[in-house]
Amino acid sequence: MPFFVPSAQSQEHAESIYQAIAGNVDAPVGDERIETLTWEHEGQQVVAKVGDKLPLCFGAEDEVILAIFDCGDVYKVCTPNRGAVCFDPVVASRTYVSSVDFF
Repeated sequence: MPFFVPSAQSQEHAESIYQAIAGNVDAPVGDERIETLTWEHEGQQVVAKVGDKLPLCFGAEDEVILAIFDCGDVYKVCTPNRGAVCFDPVVASRTYVSSVDFF
């Protein structure tokens, strides 16, 4: 699947949104774009995929994942209200990550 950001109207728009979110959460922007991240959170396996809803264990049933960033020791999962516009992103420690899939 090619890289996208939900609700972006073109590839250029998607890249612009991605760059803006990265700046908001202080994430590096490399050439690879993460599509899916799987990790253990409080004893259960969770999956975050761009375009899907944030797992319910994070308390937001209608939050769509816009971007996922590799920030070294942690990954940052961003939704409109978790990193993209306000508040902090969901953070997954690299220690607990079992798989990363790229676009």
